[in-house]
Amino acid sequence: MIAKIICYTLNGLEGVPVEVEADVNKGVPSYDMVGLPDTAVKESKERVRSALKNSGLLFPMNRITINFAPADLKKEGANFDLAIAVSLLKASEQLLGADVKDIVFLGELALTGDLRPISGLLPILISAKSHGFTRFIIPAENAEEARYLGDAEVYPAASLGDVVRHLVGTMPIPPLEMREFIPNLGRQSSADLKYVKGQPIARRALEIAVAGGHNLLMSGPPGTGKTMLARCLPTIMPDLTFDEALEITKIHSVAGILGETGIVSERPFRTPHHTATTVSMCGGGNRIVHPGEISLAHGGVLFLDELPEYKRSTLEALRQPLEDGVITVSRAGGTFTYPARFMLCASMNPCPCGNYGSTDRTCTCTPSEIRRYRKKISGPLLDRIDLQVEVDNVTYDDLTSDEMNEDSATVKARVDAARRIQRVRFEGLPINTNAEMGEREIQQFCRLTREGDKILRDAFDRMKLSARARARIVKVARTIADLDSSEDILPKHVFEAVSYRLYDKIG
Repeated sequence: MIAKIICYTLNGLEGVPVEVEADVNKGVPSYDMVGLPDTAVKESKERVRSALKNSGLLFPMNRITINFAPADLKKEGANFDLAIAVSLLKASEQLLGADVKDIVFLGELALTGDLRPISGLLPILISAKSHGFTRFIIPAENAEEARYLGDAEVYPAASLGDVVRHLVGTMPIPPLEMREFIPNLGRQSSADLKYVKGQPIARRALEIAVAGGHNLLMSGPPGTGKTMLARCLPTIMPDLTFDEALEITKIHSVAGILGETGIVSERPFRTPHHTATTVSMCGGGNRIVHPGEISLAHGGVLFLDELPEYKRSTLEALRQPLEDGVITVSRAGGTFTYPARFMLCASMNPCPCGNYGSTDRTCTCTPSEIRRYRKKISGPLLDRIDLQVEVDNVTYDDLTSDEMNEDSATVKARVDAARRIQRVRFEGLPINTNAEMGEREIQQFCRLTREGDKILRDAFDRMKLSARARARIVKVARTIADLDSSEDILPKHVFEAVSYRLYDKIG
């Protein structure tokens, strides 16, 4: 008898349907698998055999053939175990009368018959739902991840025995109760802009960067608060929408780092160490291509502390994602495209000793050492960083002052207002923030006054700016105008935007 069961596998962030066919016939006992199964899938033979026996079920001692269709798609991972087990039970007539049609079965089996969780469940469920499937049986430990799917019947099972009893109707599994998405669920952060002493220019740059989704570089001596400022970024970023949360959760689910809540409820803040490799930053792997730090920061912040300490090749790998918002990873396991629309925040010292340009410390570096240090960061990468600001030392009086700066909530309110303006402006377009504008949108939404154009022309000639730098200055000026609730980009907005091109000025 032949039985057909629906399962899914992952191809990047998209789920691909796989039909698991089991043929149980009389003959010399054998157990064959066809349809490009990898080692993990082939090893399911013994897991399924032991799981059936230890669940009080019969393993058919016949000639067994398992086929995975489509045959030209490589099948990877252990999430086929449950589908294989159910197809064998159905083909050996142990599930008479059970309705398995249009049910997607997902899960890895332990030798005891227990169901173990799998990675990448949410993108699989979303893809399957888009293909018309609305009934799913999944491991109980993946239940939290599936609670936000909506308009679907999801049955969390703890074991193969639970699945069988559900299918034959002796002990149905109650479907999951879906939950409403709540942004920033369980957020606990000690960072707040009110604790940042001094640094008015850097605080202003942070606000502009978040309001428009711009990239930011802070340069200054050690101990001036660059890292503290960066860690305040999540506290002033707009709340996630449900669609954004689902997209970010899909990436984290595939990477296997999803938390207990089952959904990412706040924007990511990724801080890879400077020893991170290019593969760990971009994504990859020997067998399965996993998303890297660039994709894990999608929708949030990628913070690179001490930027010149990173490998040159690792930093250069950021150039294409910063422009396109996606990264394509090609490995032996295949070619996959992951989203990578993040805000880059970086910090660095101005020289090896860290004191170049300081108002109260003496730099001990030679000019050649400073040039060599700065050349670790290429011009094309700096060109893609919209705001470049100096962060100088604060005085003792600043540190001990009782005067409190604006807190993050106050700044976030202005950021939210600016983002609302941008949502209305870009309604119907495939972009959400000023930083994502292309030349067409710049021409449409960023008209400069005659005086503003003169300021930008003078800066372009004097600072030897590139065409990309000019476009980014205009986009920053548009964001500053949004923060002022100004429909027009005024000369003061252009002037302030030009002032944030630190390395164009000091070369």
